[in-house]
Amino acid sequence: MESISTPSTPLLDTTKNIASDSTRSSSDENDGSATSYRLTLQDLNQIPRFPISGPKSYKLLVVLTGHVGSVSCLALCGEFVLSASQDKDIIVWQQPHLRQFAKFGHGEGSVKALLTVGNKVFTAHQDSRIRVWKVSQSSENVFRLVNTLPTTKDYLSKFMKQSNYVQTRRHQKKLWIEHADSISCLAVSNGLIYSGSWDKTLKVWRSSDLRCLESIKAHDDAINGLVAIKDDVYSASADGKIKIWGKGGKSKSHILKGILEGHKDVSMNCIIIWEEKGVVYGGSSDGYVMGWMRKEECVSWKLVCEIKAHQTAVLCMCTMGEYLCSGSADKSICLWKREAGGALQRVGVIRGHEGPVKCMQASSRCVGGGFLLYSGSLDKSIRVWWVPKPSAEPEDTSLPQSTKTSSFSSL
Repeated sequence: MESISTPSTPLLDTTKNIASDSTRSSSDENDGSATSYRLTLQDLNQIPRFPISGPKSYKLLVVLTGHVGSVSCLALCGEFVLSASQDKDIIVWQQPHLRQFAKFGHGEGSVKALLTVGNKVFTAHQDSRIRVWKVSQSSENVFRLVNTLPTTKDYLSKFMKQSNYVQTRRHQKKLWIEHADSISCLAVSNGLIYSGSWDKTLKVWRSSDLRCLESIKAHDDAINGLVAIKDDVYSASADGKIKIWGKGGKSKSHILKGILEGHKDVSMNCIIIWEEKGVVYGGSSDGYVMGWMRKEECVSWKLVCEIKAHQTAVLCMCTMGEYLCSGSADKSICLWKREAGGALQRVGVIRGHEGPVKCMQASSRCVGGGFLLYSGSLDKSIRVWWVPKPSAEPEDTSLPQSTKTSSFSSL
């Protein structure tokens, strides 16, 4: 069977100009250890299947091993897969070959979160900074650091006034626009970027000019996860709570709209939302996944799901169609079918990682009657799985090209 090719489309719009001195080339940093792959429908048929339930099964397509540290976060952007790790490097993988397209990074401490907004990549770091990257004008596979949050302009406009400083630790103060600890998560909605930190605060940034608009003392412990939908943002914390924040009043500042209580003295590690049904799912350190359904525009919530999903902590979740996928410190990925009332029914378990599963992303494109699931682990690898959907959709003959072209473009 011949390899099935996909139409060639321009990945990046680039113009040839002199590169900035701060630009770091992927060819300089790439040690050559990453391998290029091209997947075809014939490959999908030949790769061994592993049972999920009944006659259906999942397939391990590719193991990507470009990081020297634990993989901490993943993001999908058009035909690119972005991964980051504790070694401070961000790798861009290009589909369908899944070759290493670019490698970049900067700062102290590991990368905790990745976010793509338009033609920019935002990375959150252990050193309490958010860095903003763009594709260089001189080369499409070179990413240039263009800003750090808070920006110098934002900092200079506030540092002279004492009222702009807040107590962060004993005998230590910082500007309210600064995070005082690791930034663990990022989210975006309606032109606003949200950052959650181990310093217990939630900060709101305007994407157009990168100005910090708000700082909210959101929780009593570290914030581990964020999801933003329309004007609301949901924060999950080690204090065992999920809080819902929304704009209210004439000031248009965010106010607390609801609190979802998890198990006592148990950290809430991750959060995902089934927007169509108004269900919020939280994964906790005791291995449970809990779900709440909204009633009457966030006025009240009902617990609709409380299930022991894993033997140890749930570290990450993602959704695809009827599926909810949960990744755990027990090295497994559980697949759940979401029911109309918000309940979850387990349909299978994926095993293969040699370390805790820290992050996951699912591609929305239907491939061979299933979808592609990307998982990153503390074993330093990224694994690409083919997962059958509960009800097969029309088959797509291209593997695993995304439906969108890259949203990156040069400066």
